[in-house]
Amino acid sequence: MATPHPFHFSANLDSAHPARSQNLLLADEHFSPGAMTRHGWSREGLVAKARWIEDLGYTALLAPDHPWLDIAPMPVLMLIAETTSLRIGSQILNVDIRHPALLAKDIAMLDVLSNGRFECGLGCGAFVQDYSMVGMPFDRHPVRASRFEESVQLIKRFFVEETVEFSGHYYQITDLPGYPKPLQRPYPPLYIGGGGKRMLSIAAREADKVGLMARATAKGIDWASATHEATLEKIAWIREAAGARFEHLELDTTLFVVIHTEDRVGTAQQLASRWGLTPEQLLSCIHMLIGTTEQMVEDLQWRRQAYGISSVRVIEAAAEAFAPVVAQLTGK
Repeated sequence: MATPHPFHFSANLDSAHPARSQNLLLADEHFSPGAMTRHGWSREGLVAKARWIEDLGYTALLAPDHPWLDIAPMPVLMLIAETTSLRIGSQILNVDIRHPALLAKDIAMLDVLSNGRFECGLGCGAFVQDYSMVGMPFDRHPVRASRFEESVQLIKRFFVEETVEFSGHYYQITDLPGYPKPLQRPYPPLYIGGGGKRMLSIAAREADKVGLMARATAKGIDWASATHEATLEKIAWIREAAGARFEHLELDTTLFVVIHTEDRVGTAQQLASRWGLTPEQLLSCIHMLIGTTEQMVEDLQWRRQAYGISSVRVIEAAAEAFAPVVAQLTGK
């Protein structure tokens, strides 16, 4: 029987959260907070931002990857690694608009230059504008997902083989020297996220960290796909696909909304319709935190108990608001 969710309006929202059931016990990880950056207009500005994120208590700074953003993730991450002690990560590199063999060389080199502090986030692309802007076809999701799975397998081969020979449906590689080798062995931690069964199953088989995401649709983001029951279903998909790997996986989610308030029920009632949710769904959505600092800490601890989520990343706009929560949960 699933662990009951605490955010029912008929229940006491301040009551103690239930302990995590054994069948949901994942990797025993400490709370791991990361922040994403979206802008990079100058070296000085990027360095100042990275040090600000570090001072707020975050352990990692992540760079997104879209053609319409004003940053290029790989050089930005190298600058951050050079000027701070933060771990760095891609959130996430769209493999589908790059050749995976060449991307593997960049990943390995970045891991070497960052002294082994790179977390490699990979994805198959979810937004048509990322493709139309660079004149590339936006194939149907099953095609992109299949090509992505093959790309990940090729990238892994590059990290561990001296000479790469690869014959797949989408890629043919002949006599490619597998250098440079990453400093982290066998390769940097791989992060793959998804909102549907296909991508989460690939992540379960191939990744070290699995990102639980709301599903992207032709009409936009389906936020209801990141509420309580939907999240339990996703974990079941991951467990099924991962097999024996499941207990070693780290589960992650991204916070897009962080609102400090003494009246989270009232706030949820005011905001829910903007996201196409009921107030109860809004409070249970894993991409959102609403309430006092203490309530947010409780919510994240409950999500770790119920779902196994121990890694949380937050968008840049919410980094300062989330910092008091980071301070209370760091090392726990």
